[in-house]
Amino acid sequence: MKITDLHKKIGRFELNVESLSVEPGKIHGIVGSNGCGKTVFLKLVMGILNPDRGYIDYEGILPQEITMMTQRPYLMRTSVYKNLIYPLKIRGIRPDEEKMDELLDRAGLLEQKKQYARSLSSGEKQKLSFLRAMVFEPKVIIMDETLSNLDAESEELFKELISMRQKKDPATWLIVNHQWDHVNRLFEAVHYMEKGRFVKNEIAEG
Repeated sequence: MKITDLHKKIGRFELNVESLSVEPGKIHGIVGSNGCGKTVFLKLVMGILNPDRGYIDYEGILPQEITMMTQRPYLMRTSVYKNLIYPLKIRGIRPDEEKMDELLDRAGLLEQKKQYARSLSSGEKQKLSFLRAMVFEPKVIIMDETLSNLDAESEELFKELISMRQKKDPATWLIVNHQWDHVNRLFEAVHYMEKGRFVKNEIAEG
């Protein structure tokens, strides 16, 4: 993904990305203080916001191959299972119920399969949201503070699922996260933001 002369003004805030190259198939961390423009940048990449000017070259990746998760997941007013398979349904993909059950079981949600999704605990909602985003194997996965304030079990689960995906068919990850050191150690590249600009890009060690 290559970004050129990307500009967005919201009130007094201005985002300016002169040039940024996001290497495909890698886990990228977006780092910066509150208000520096991380979320605005992610929403522009996702297509939620339209830039005032500039260009994002997705290098052949289609909009339906990109997904975004936020800290507060939105769940539909239906069952856990129907939430999980929704991304497949809208893409015309018939879900393999056995595989879906395996995913739910891995996350400890199989017993809640038929439960009303919005009645889940906050931790369970995060797990379901994560599985739902992964289920159709998107090529770009955007995470805006999704992984903050997780319990140790969820941390290990998400770390495991991320690692499994990268070994099977590497996706491009854009992750904003302040509190989960385990994820930070997974970063293969780190992009630092200040006042609406990227000021430094580096390859993570190890």
